[in-house]
Amino acid sequence: MTSRRTAVRRAPGKLFVVGEYAVVEPGTPSILVAVDREITVTVSEAAGGDTVISSDLGPRTRSAHVVAAVETVGRLLAERGLPVPALDVSVSSRLHENGRKFGLGSSGAVTVASVAAVAAFCGLDLSHDQVFRLALLATARIDPKGSGGDLAASTWGGWIEYRAPDRAFVLELSCDHGVEEALRAPWPGFEVRRLPPPRGLALQVGWTGRPASTTSHVSALHRRTWWGSAAHRTFVETSTDIVRVAADALESGDGTGLLRQIRRARHELARLDEEAGLGIFTPELTALCDAAESVGGAAKPSGAGGGDCGIALLDADASPDIAHVRERWAAAGVRPLPIRPAKERHEEDRHDRRHRPTQG
Repeated sequence: MTSRRTAVRRAPGKLFVVGEYAVVEPGTPSILVAVDREITVTVSEAAGGDTVISSDLGPRTRSAHVVAAVETVGRLLAERGLPVPALDVSVSSRLHENGRKFGLGSSGAVTVASVAAVAAFCGLDLSHDQVFRLALLATARIDPKGSGGDLAASTWGGWIEYRAPDRAFVLELSCDHGVEEALRAPWPGFEVRRLPPPRGLALQVGWTGRPASTTSHVSALHRRTWWGSAAHRTFVETSTDIVRVAADALESGDGTGLLRQIRRARHELARLDEEAGLGIFTPELTALCDAAESVGGAAKPSGAGGGDCGIALLDADASPDIAHVRERWAAAGVRPLPIRPAKERHEEDRHDRRHRPTQG
């Protein structure tokens, strides 16, 4: 019996460190970290004439991301005059437990892994830049308001500073001129920059047990009069400053300075929550933050809030403090997750610290 040819690709999940909500504005910076839990996509040729997708992700929304990824790569193949085979796509996730998501960017990870696996199976040799662009084109069809930060973290890994492109421009470009042109043309606002991990600080992650929807939170914010107001502009400006100073602290190894910015980010999200009424802070997330700050650390919701995960940065050498925080989390209904930052994902002969959009 001959074995079936397959392509297997993996993509890590992510956590927002600072810059969520503001990052949806093109060119506005954020900091994310990829995590050591991932999604695996295996692609082979389908026995029949139709593409088949099997997944343990559960909700149809994430299956829709797989379909969009397959179709987007298919458009590129067609533009290059290459055949588009019927595929058997299998998805396995470590970003879920018994069908419940942790809020680690499963939609982004499955899109990146699907793009990479389908492309590899079909003989396309894609750079990180091209994988990200195809993944963003795929997800923007489903949620044009999404920043794509999860895609960037899943693509590059490690700690990154990310600025989102203008998604409306990107979609229009691909519709009017094709996917190939969208891979080559400059994308306004888009930038990815690798950052070093924090020095002397341990990343701790707590799960509230409540699933939350980033899409619904961001959409709700867009519908409120707060969006476009003076308060909105102030929030974006303050968030930009927090990210700038936090990135400088990471680059210089200034742990104290980084903790200060995490605390600032928590308070700015609380201000946004009060002004826009989004329900970012739940009792569990507030308890998570308070526990970390009680031992001199810093913590905040990661992402849209309203559930999912919170993050804390604590003194890596203070094991008793870390244990104390995790105990307080458990008492407050927050489950500590055994998650660590994922390593950077490198390409051969591609070692630039900073990535800017490909120039046409």
